[in-house]
Amino acid sequence: MHSSSRRLLAAMAVSTAVALVGTACSSGSGSGGADNADSGTYTVWDPYPQFTKDSAWTKLLDDCGTEAGVKIKRTGYDTSDLANKTLLAAQQGNSPDLLVVDNPVVSTLAEAGVLTTTDDNKLDTSKVDPNLLAAGQSDGKTYGTPIGANTLALYYNKSVLKEAGVDIASVKDWPSLTAALEKVKKAGKKGITFSAIGTEEGSFQFLPWFWGAGAQLTRLDSEQAVSALSLWKGWLDKGYAPNSVLNNTQTTSWQEFAGGDYAFAENGTWQLANAEKAGFDYGVLPVPAVSGGSAAAPTGGEFVTLPVQDDTGRYTTSQKLAACLTSTQNLYDTDTTLSYVAPTTEVQDKQVAANAALKPWVDAVKQAKGRTSDNLGTKYPKISEQLWKAVQSALSGSKSPKDALTSAQAAVK
Repeated sequence: MHSSSRRLLAAMAVSTAVALVGTACSSGSGSGGADNADSGTYTVWDPYPQFTKDSAWTKLLDDCGTEAGVKIKRTGYDTSDLANKTLLAAQQGNSPDLLVVDNPVVSTLAEAGVLTTTDDNKLDTSKVDPNLLAAGQSDGKTYGTPIGANTLALYYNKSVLKEAGVDIASVKDWPSLTAALEKVKKAGKKGITFSAIGTEEGSFQFLPWFWGAGAQLTRLDSEQAVSALSLWKGWLDKGYAPNSVLNNTQTTSWQEFAGGDYAFAENGTWQLANAEKAGFDYGVLPVPAVSGGSAAAPTGGEFVTLPVQDDTGRYTTSQKLAACLTSTQNLYDTDTTLSYVAPTTEVQDKQVAANAALKPWVDAVKQAKGRTSDNLGTKYPKISEQLWKAVQSALSGSKSPKDALTSAQAAVK
């Protein structure tokens, strides 16, 4: 089963990847790779093209290489390119030794037969929070270990809420959040901004409300799912959220909030540095579930994985490199650089001790859920596409929330 799905997925990838790849086969590290005549060089591919040769991340990779007695050849790719390049390299027998990849892609690569399991590569995942590890699991097997996680929560502007007479402690569920938005609008300010764009970002931002209603991705047209989409639609109809959410990315949504007129913005851990620069007092609140408590938000962040090699003797050193990258001290340094929450309680405690502002984010990550969890694996991208299309249809007014989600479920089937 694995080899046939591997051929199929690799073939699918080639058509979209071949124009992008060019030199992918020469930068790989399979036992036959031209660059790898010197087996003392190990290749690492990651989705951090923003990190240059003199960055802390590159230095960490080099240090881990030195510790393992090898040289590191590292290439950073855009996240969108990395999966296709990896599939093509696997087809050509030129996979990198270490692959750092966005967590929803892990199950796709695993089902294509591209990745080794932790049973094969002996990577220790015993300290990792189970809800974060689940994003890298498929059919009861684990493929790699998370390097860190980010997720979504609600940022709020303290002065806007104060002017509107809203006590943030009163915001505990959907009715109390909507009541707060009503007060804010009456006070002449703006309510909430988020991203509902017709891409994965739109699904990512809708999922806390979808899961917070008790809905499941296997049934997009449930009553719970309809209630979540009706909540967002109601906010737009009443002017509590702007129509711009239909085209907002998480970046443009943040820019709206940073203007200082909005009470709330749904956004991620990665905006913390920008929040400090915004020039107003802010707080962070986990996305509330329909009847109270915290909703599960989706996890972002990457996994360190070990691709399949023809020369299985390479795994021992690759495992040392992966263990080094995810050791307690290195996780702390890396996750601080990336504005991620660490995947282990030990490092999370260290992060909060150093920066108390991370506490609500650690709480949110503890409740978070992988998009491919529940053994959805490669089904997730298709489900997600129908979900964001339904959100777009309902918010634009072209379909009711119920009709939009009924169509979405039919398309998935």
